[in-house]
Amino acid sequence: MKKWFWSHFLWRSLKTPVLELQRIFNREIMIRKAILIYLLLFGFMGFSQKRTQKLIQSGPMLGYSEMREAMIWLQTTTSKPVHIKYFVEGKPERKWSTEVKVPRKEDYYTLKFFADSVEPGKKYIYEVYIEKKLQKFPYETFFRTQIDWAHKTPAPDFKLVAGSCVFFNDKPFDRPGDPYGGEYFIFNEIYKCKPDIMMWLGDNTYLRPADWGSRTGILKRYTYDRSMPELQPLLANTHHYAIWDDHDFGPNDGSYSFSKRHLALEAFNLFWPNPDNRGFPWAGVTNHFNYADAEFFMLDNRWDRTERRVDGSGHILGEEQEDWLIDALKASKATFKIICVGGQFLNSLRVFENHSQYAIERQRILQRISNDNVSGVVFLSGDRHFSEISTFQLPNGVRIWDVTTSPLTSSPFLNASTEYNQNRVPGSLLTERSFAEIEFKGVSNDRQMIVKFINNKGAVKFEYNIRVSDFFQPIGGNNPEQPTTPSPKAAPMDSQK
Repeated sequence: MKKWFWSHFLWRSLKTPVLELQRIFNREIMIRKAILIYLLLFGFMGFSQKRTQKLIQSGPMLGYSEMREAMIWLQTTTSKPVHIKYFVEGKPERKWSTEVKVPRKEDYYTLKFFADSVEPGKKYIYEVYIEKKLQKFPYETFFRTQIDWAHKTPAPDFKLVAGSCVFFNDKPFDRPGDPYGGEYFIFNEIYKCKPDIMMWLGDNTYLRPADWGSRTGILKRYTYDRSMPELQPLLANTHHYAIWDDHDFGPNDGSYSFSKRHLALEAFNLFWPNPDNRGFPWAGVTNHFNYADAEFFMLDNRWDRTERRVDGSGHILGEEQEDWLIDALKASKATFKIICVGGQFLNSLRVFENHSQYAIERQRILQRISNDNVSGVVFLSGDRHFSEISTFQLPNGVRIWDVTTSPLTSSPFLNASTEYNQNRVPGSLLTERSFAEIEFKGVSNDRQMIVKFINNKGAVKFEYNIRVSDFFQPIGGNNPEQPTTPSPKAAPMDSQK
């Protein structure tokens, strides 16, 4: 009896603290389980994100878009197999897949994928898979096919953004002094515009002296620039087209005498998903495509370019390319015929790399356009580190324009106002980092190009409309604006040159 009493007394005395310890122990186990689950879940997510970042160097990036085909570009960091799936927006139950491709080190792990199971006028969501594992991105990944509108509906409206002169600082390879590039957030402002296509007008990368002497140097420069974080959202859901100018071709003011031009061309073709240009019988980056009722003639101003001659002879385009351009313009039925070229065409001043420096070729092209009664011609140019619009009346009375937009991230040429460009549209000169937004819109008999120069803060600095009827309106003289301080010997616009 006494034994039972003391056992019962001891249990009653210890019951409460024992139960409390058990509750504490159980609570700690639950907490530890929760922490473990949290670490497993979010640790894996973090690992997955780091894995995506490690596997993908740059991109994905949209290339050209046609009615029944589109191109997607990607650069990885390894030779692991990659493919892309895509589906019509809102219908994920039916997916198509591209060919599985294995990146090659010799191509710097760049890949081009054809989305060839598409229909006109649709929006597609696409997904990137590496080793069959879906890669995640913090921005939308989609592309659009062009609308099959001809002979069926009015021409669809669309928006284009254009720019040139992209310098990303890389201190070990840059000149001493203040950084030449900056304010990369301009690409976010372009992204906000939600353009259908973007035209890169040359100097899209700046090869340094350490780069242009070797294939390795050129490809490393392209990789460095294309990997900039500020670019990635814009690359992923806007269709991109590109030409080049001297800085992505080779040395400053480079011509056909540059002996490594074939290496620059190889890099350009690896990194820009342009339309197939094998139909041109000459080498270079010349290209061509249609978008709605606009036709784009993308010229190469480097491959066949000669050095400048004092008498204005020599050439930029060369005979073959010039003949093709004139014939293609004459054959075109497009409302707007957009000639994309790296340097200014209509600027009247013979300075730097303006086409006026090659006066004989320039005058011949203008005369041939006039002789063939081609209308709707608008040049789209870059290079100059300032923006402006020029207009000129051909001998047959038809007007043409040159929309120059520059720079994106390079330093602006602040003394551009001293240049006496007789053809400049009053008020159009802009000497700050900017891009051009061009909307093609309106009914068929009143289509128009609405051109806006937008700075890197998103502010519209100049707006100008070109209506179809304007091509046939007289200018009243080719000297719309007198310079404040005439100075044919303006200061260099590019401190990297």
